[in-house]
Amino acid sequence: MASWMICGSVPDASFPLTEGHWRLHGNLLYPDGDGSPLSVQRGTPALLGTTLLVCSSLGIEPPSAMLVGDIGDGKGSRDLYAHLAASLPHAGLKGLTFHYLFPDLDGHNRVFMALEETEPRPLLVADAGFMYVAKMSGYADAYDLFTPDVGELAFLADEKAPHPFYTRGFLLASEDDVPGLVERAFHHGNAARFLLVKGKTDHIVEQGHFLAEVDTPSVPTLEPIGGTGDLVTGLVTGLLASGMDMPTACLTAARASRITGLLASPTPATQIAELLPFVPAALQQAISLLPDTGTSPFTSTKNAPISR
Repeated sequence: MASWMICGSVPDASFPLTEGHWRLHGNLLYPDGDGSPLSVQRGTPALLGTTLLVCSSLGIEPPSAMLVGDIGDGKGSRDLYAHLAASLPHAGLKGLTFHYLFPDLDGHNRVFMALEETEPRPLLVADAGFMYVAKMSGYADAYDLFTPDVGELAFLADEKAPHPFYTRGFLLASEDDVPGLVERAFHHGNAARFLLVKGKTDHIVEQGHFLAEVDTPSVPTLEPIGGTGDLVTGLVTGLLASGMDMPTACLTAARASRITGLLASPTPATQIAELLPFVPAALQQAISLLPDTGTSPFTSTKNAPISR
């Protein structure tokens, strides 16, 4: 069993519940043992592929993954919730990253109760659909990291909305609204301990306090590419799995994702799989921007120059 696990779904109803290790080759993920490959174009496979690259670059143990097919009816996700709840108390995990899963409240709560039985409890990272169910459950503030974009942040800030579709219109999802949305999300207990808010400017927040922002390098052509948010969450997952502390991992992931775009020179038509080969070099550049050991990277939020 790996020390970190990624849990999520793939949009294929025939894909069975699968737990184990994967390896990345080109644009495809291959399971160890029998099984069909998965494309890393976006979603949980893109997150997993990114994390594998980070772990390989850092020379650390890769994560395992628990994946299931789900086309939106929730059946596969419910199977995953049940299996995970049964296995968690004996898994010995250091951390879990939850991604696209159907927001089934009962399934989430069974998993959460199982997590409460583990000692020590693993770090908990949530992105995408799993943030929705974490908020709906009332246990959002028991998580360690959420990685929302600005639209998802508006949902977290709306204490009455049961789903992003019902986020109230006065909670505007724009870059200028981030401070107010963050304050509201923490006030109502609908945010994890840390937030990495992804956008034109990335914000790193701890318990409502803004630690840093990252806005360079600016690569506007990254914004319309589906899966770039998954790239960021994959980067921070790998860095946390390496033992990096949470604020530094968030800062480094935000920088590395932007440097990846700078190195790749994408167009709006670029696919996420075309960015992945640039992740190792971008990661090394981002790590090189950190101060010497023993000095906090948050004494200054200024961004150092990036080489291309």
